[in-house]
Amino acid sequence: MSSGVAAHRDAKKLVRSPSGLRMVPEHRAFGSPFGLEEPQWVPDKECSRCMQCDAKFDFITRKHHCRRCGKCFCDRCCSQKVPLRRMCFVDPVRQCAECALVSLREAEFYDKQLKVLLNGATFLVTFGNSEKPETMVCRLSNNQRCLILDGHSHCEIEIAHISTVQMLTEGFAPGAGSARAAGMCLQYTVPGSEGAAQLKLMAGEDGNASKRPAAAWLAAMHKATKLLYESRDQ
Repeated sequence: MSSGVAAHRDAKKLVRSPSGLRMVPEHRAFGSPFGLEEPQWVPDKECSRCMQCDAKFDFITRKHHCRRCGKCFCDRCCSQKVPLRRMCFVDPVRQCAECALVSLREAEFYDKQLKVLLNGATFLVTFGNSEKPETMVCRLSNNQRCLILDGHSHCEIEIAHISTVQMLTEGFAPGAGSARAAGMCLQYTVPGSEGAAQLKLMAGEDGNASKRPAAAWLAAMHKATKLLYESRDQ
């Protein structure tokens, strides 16, 4: 992909919505597959009481909308301002207690796991029914839309085209701990082709003969998969 095309796809613009300022992709088609759309707010005229504690709204008890779920709450039930990166908000926004907890958990993905995915790791990659794996570096593209695999060959898989993800694990000796990620199987569609394509990634060793970066990448991908399927269900 040329640098000009990549820059075009990664271009962003600042927009203002009733919920706050958002830095969104200039072209909607290039948005992150992990993103969430802003919810429709419950109309003021349809909400005379807090949807959490049932307090009646009046001149003193004002109503506020949660920026994540769009429901109507009193100040006590919707007082937290928390980052909401999946909706591209520039600043922390008001959320109800339940939504704030979810957004705080997701913040760890954006602060930690996303960086791991962008940096990439080394894997032994097997395409389809091939018997010979290829050593490749797998990483998430900067716009979060593709898995990019580079080795002797090059492959890009759109995240939105991935249909199933199966994590492969290896166990420790009894009593020594739980299983850890060792690889991943993907099924995905290729535009213009019938049926699903498959590939398997097994943790490979980096330049320091360590599989730890690959294991960390797989753990981050497991978290990303949960966000991906959640966004599809919205």
